[in-house]
Amino acid sequence: MNNFLRRFKFNTAYTLGNTPWDSGISPPELYDFLAAHPTGRALDIGCGTGTNLITLVNAGWQADGFDFAPRAVNLAKRKLRKISINARVFTDDATQMKNIQPPYDLALDLGCFHGIESKADYLTQLARALAPSGFWLMYGFLKPDTAQPGPGIAPSDLDLIERHNLTLVSRQDGFDRGEKTSAWFLWQMSNK
Repeated sequence: MNNFLRRFKFNTAYTLGNTPWDSGISPPELYDFLAAHPTGRALDIGCGTGTNLITLVNAGWQADGFDFAPRAVNLAKRKLRKISINARVFTDDATQMKNIQPPYDLALDLGCFHGIESKADYLTQLARALAPSGFWLMYGFLKPDTAQPGPGIAPSDLDLIERHNLTLVSRQDGFDRGEKTSAWFLWQMSNK
């Protein structure tokens, strides 16, 4: 699906409120990361309506977030303004990241990477965004190979990630609400 159609699909979903991925609750894996690491600068890739930006700022982080769906960005800005949270939110594409202001100590991605067609472009931008020893906390669906249709992270994608100077710190496999195989990954930049 091309970017125009994907953007239209996600804008429509946010307009209609049909966003099962946007629970309004930050995951425990994010809280665990925040408890174990000093505060810094964070980038929420695919920030949706800003739930995790609120969690990051409330934990003392300086946070930026972007989404490629302008409707999600508008909802996030409204939500943050309503509760006086100071975070920069903007529309951008994860394969280009034109509006980011690196370096970031943490990049958070809850379900964006697994849906990207050009994962190499995403990873090039991520490497530019992260501080030399910055972390990438990422959640995504898994699939056994790249030939399987739909979103997902295949074993070849994990190899591609490592070729972008990211070292796997931890991985926790599980299942999402729809019984899709999924995993939480924590990666760290190395030798930048």
